[in-house]
Amino acid sequence: MKTTQYFDYTRKRPDRAQIKEDWIKTVIQEPEKIEVQSDGRIRKWARIPEVGKFLRVILLDDGETVHNAFFDRSLKEE
Repeated sequence: MKTTQYFDYTRKRPDRAQIKEDWIKTVIQEPEKIEVQSDGRIRKWARIPEVGKFLRVILLDDGETVHNAFFDRSLKEE
């Protein structure tokens, strides 16, 4: 999995350390929602059943480099 230095740094935070690499890969491969930001970065979301939350993964415009990943409190099930 390709990542940015920013992702590698923020992943050490206590609230991000619990996010499993497998969950990130699942969101990338099987997103429930996708949006493209104005800067070309790609936002993908999927619900992680083990924790009952939505994980948002932000990819660079290449579509494969992970820039950020976090549980999105603002996204609710539709």
